[in-house]
Amino acid sequence: MNRRQAHEAAERRRALTIAAVSTGLVVAAIVLLVPLAPGWPAVRASFFDGAVFVQTFPTLLKAFLIDVMIFAWSVPLICALGLAVALARGARAPALFPLRIFGAVYVDIFRGVPVVLTIYLIGFGVPGLGLPRPWNSPYIWGTVALVLTYSAYIAEVLRSGIESIHASQRNAAICLGLNERDTMRYVILPQAVRRVVPANMNMLVALQKDVALLSFIGPVEILRQAGIYKSLLANFTPYVVAAVIFLAITVPATRYADHLLNKDRNARS
Repeated sequence: MNRRQAHEAAERRRALTIAAVSTGLVVAAIVLLVPLAPGWPAVRASFFDGAVFVQTFPTLLKAFLIDVMIFAWSVPLICALGLAVALARGARAPALFPLRIFGAVYVDIFRGVPVVLTIYLIGFGVPGLGLPRPWNSPYIWGTVALVLTYSAYIAEVLRSGIESIHASQRNAAICLGLNERDTMRYVILPQAVRRVVPANMNMLVALQKDVALLSFIGPVEILRQAGIYKSLLANFTPYVVAAVIFLAITVPATRYADHLLNKDRNARS
């Protein structure tokens, strides 16, 4: 190890030591000072009741499986619709100009309206038409609301990925005899999709959390079940249990998305 490497290693150790000490001081301050607040006993009894935590955890975990199922069948639909809208927005042929207009209007509407409002409008509005079962199911129309909203975001991410591919790639493919369709399919899209995987991973993490918003239109998933327990037990600990379950899923997913983002950044540098 030369002098420069030794100096860099010492600087890293110094930075890690400072970070560890500052973090420890902050954690210690929270642990020591929060219990000294006058209302801490009441907050602890209302939000951190161990007996209520143990009692409600199994049922809330089972209810969380409904969130997972809605998420699982929503993702393929979101990806397919998002890709279709992204391709429509990037259509170059003059005859396809109406598709470009439709794609732009679609993205503007569903990115501009809050997701909870979209869920309300679709989740209550469409069943209000008097559709027979199962077409009046809140699971169906809640899923539709999520798909419409998140596909607009995914479409913009995919479109940015497509536009990030240098024009020379398209020109080279055309020179090799590929038509516009095959160029997009075999040259542009594979590269674009790889580039936007980290950003789309973050969108999927957000989707997993927003599935809980469907509780407003009827499905008894984890958030609604926590509300039921809160009313029955007159205690807010079930909401803390729900938060812990969400964190157990979203934190690893977020760290994986950050890993992909750093990997992509290092590959480009």
